[in-house]
Amino acid sequence: MKQVIQDSLSLLMLLFLLAGCSVEPKPIAYGAANCAHCSMTLSDKRYGAELVNDKGRAYFFDSAECLAAYVVDQPELGNKAAFLMVTNYTNPEELIEAQKAYFLQSEALPSPMGMNLTALAEAATAGEMQQQLGGQVLSWDQVLLAVQNDEKFK
Repeated sequence: MKQVIQDSLSLLMLLFLLAGCSVEPKPIAYGAANCAHCSMTLSDKRYGAELVNDKGRAYFFDSAECLAAYVVDQPELGNKAAFLMVTNYTNPEELIEAQKAYFLQSEALPSPMGMNLTALAEAATAGEMQQQLGGQVLSWDQVLLAVQNDEKFK
């Protein structure tokens, strides 16, 4: 009986350890966290972004362009990332995968670092906002290229 209890406790402890090491996006601490790329304090909930590495460590960014610049500057971190997440502009509490997001680049929506990139979860929403505000809709790969070439939409 004593062995069964010890085995059960060992299994329970192992489960707790594994649960504590889960690799998943973390909530962004606006007003407290600093951008891993530019060191600015994250303040605008509509533009936050996050990289979670393969070990579960989260890096926070004040904008999609800072996340993109970080990935462009350190491709090994971007390639090994478990998650690349951006804030959905229309629902700031929601993080969406950068690779699945639609980015409206429009001067009518100035983002914190000046590339005017706004992440959206739905293609239809991006298209509607583009019609109303002007600009262009980009994929994540196009965002990476624009950041690499410092291309601001005019």
